[in-house]
Order: sequence, then structure tokens, then C-alpha cells
Amino acid sequence: MRIDKWLWSARFFKTRSLAIKACELSRVTSNGQSTKPSKDVRLGDQLQIKSDSGDFQVEVLAVSDIRGPAALAQTMYRESDESQELRRKVAEERKANPHFEATRQGKPTKRDRRDLGRFHSFN
Repeated sequence: MRIDKWLWSARFFKTRSLAIKACELSRVTSNGQSTKPSKDVRLGDQLQIKSDSGDFQVEVLAVSDIRGPAALAQTMYRESDESQELRRKVAEERKANPHFEATRQGKPTKRDRRDLGRFHSFN
């Protein structure tokens, strides 16, 4: 089975075209090597997948070209403990950082512009 179909059916990407683009941009590696979208996936392959939802290191446990429910998709692979821990830490750091842009509403005030100018002059 093609790797782009497997990534789509395992629900790492919402569409096959996104899975193809990720393969072409070297965001998917199979057994340590960059892959093309047409590469075959076999049981036991070690995949590293970089997507918007995080970086995954998974082992292929099942192959299915049908995109079924999420519960079924999760049985197609096993994620490594290190990968789960790393994604959890990144999520906690993202939640802990305040979002300056998200708190501001509308146009910046004169005071905001001055503060931004001071901030940029230090960098």
C-alpha cells in the first residue's frame, strides 16, 4: 500500500493531497530515509511524521486503504513512548506561553506602537 494512502487512512492528514505534500517536503521518513508518496508501507516499518498536530514516531501495525473511524485508525500504528512524551511537553509549553497577539483587539494604540518599537530596537 502507498504511504500517502496509509497516512490518510491512519488519520495523520485530513486529505491525501496533504499527505502527498508532506512526503514531497520530506516531513515523512520511513526507516530513517525520506520517502516519496508512492513508497510502499509494510508491517513493522518505523515512520517519523511531522504534521501540524506534532511530531510522531510510529511503528506500522496494520495496513488498510479504507479511512474508517478514528478508533480503528489508532489500531493501525503504535506510537513510541518518547514521541508521546515529547508531544505532551510541547503542548504544555504552548499552553504556558501567553499569546500577545491573541490578547490585543483591534488596532494597536499609540502606547502599543511605542512598546513594539522599543521591543524591536532591542532585537
